Amino acid sequence: MNLVRRNVLSLSIGAAAWPLLPRLATADSLAQGPIHIVVAFPPGAVGDVVARLIEPSLQQRLGQPIVIDHRPGAGGNVGAEAVVKARPDGGTLLVAASNNAINATLYKNLPFDFTRDIAMVAGIMQGPLVMLTNPSFAAKSVAEFISYAKANPGKINMASAGNGTTPHLAGELFQMMAGVSMVHVPYRGNGAALADLVAGRVQLLFTNVIDSIGFIRDGRLRALAVTSLNPSPVLPGIPPLASVVPGYEVSLWLGLGAPKATPAGTIAVLNKAVNASLAEPAIANRIRDLGGEPMIMSPRELDAFVAADTQKWAKAVKFSGAKVD
Repeated sequence: MNLVRRNVLSLSIGAAAWPLLPRLATADSLAQGPIHIVVAFPPGAVGDVVARLIEPSLQQRLGQPIVIDHRPGAGGNVGAEAVVKARPDGGTLLVAASNNAINATLYKNLPFDFTRDIAMVAGIMQGPLVMLTNPSFAAKSVAEFISYAKANPGKINMASAGNGTTPHLAGELFQMMAGVSMVHVPYRGNGAALADLVAGRVQLLFTNVIDSIGFIRDGRLRALAVTSLNPSPVLPGIPPLASVVPGYEVSLWLGLGAPKATPAGTIAVLNKAVNASLAEPAIANRIRDLGGEPMIMSPRELDAFVAADTQKWAKAVKFSGAKVD
């Protein structure tokens, strides 16, 4: 057979068989039938957005249909509990997030232990919060803000998306590490908190980049800092808060988890598929548009990351005195 023809034939067969190859490789490792990805957030939330972003690629790589299953409620605990109780065969996964690390301490009577009962499978996305003030507020930098707060204890209203949310605890961690005292004003969601910050009814808000970047770019809000250790590419010129408060770091992260008894081989197959999806330029660039970075980690690395994050938030929860149940 002509060499060129043989190569073309090989490429053609490879392209045609590509959707089948992952299925053949994982047939003994995954449960047959649809893989349910439980999203413990409402439709349209960032957890839902990233789940749908990786869904087509995962479906092709695993050779099995993916079903997005929304189970919001109790700060993400409803969805987490559903996955804890699911069959550990790779057929049910959780979009885990930083709020799960917070809830481990915030909720005193959970029927499960997140780090004990969920095995982390793969990261998806990690990104900073942004520290925002109204442009009319006196402080124009983090250093000025801390000086003002120390001179005016209890006179700054710090908004949040709700009691015990990541933005709330980010603010509590800031108070603890900067040695300032502010009044927490919880809202039912990020939109209301942003609206009141724009109106000047509150003075400070920690929030995610995607919800706030439009307000920053049109000048309705001032970004003082990002909560990552390094600057955010989508917010050039905005310094890390750690440059003024050493050691301060908060990230919103999203990943996939499975019931703890899920076999290591099944987790390895899923991890490889997710990481390969995150390496696709279109997916990676969309994650960066959302203000984050692809979170490519091994299951062991991710387990360690989540354990450390849970311990960090335990200190912030105890400092704040926040309680839910």
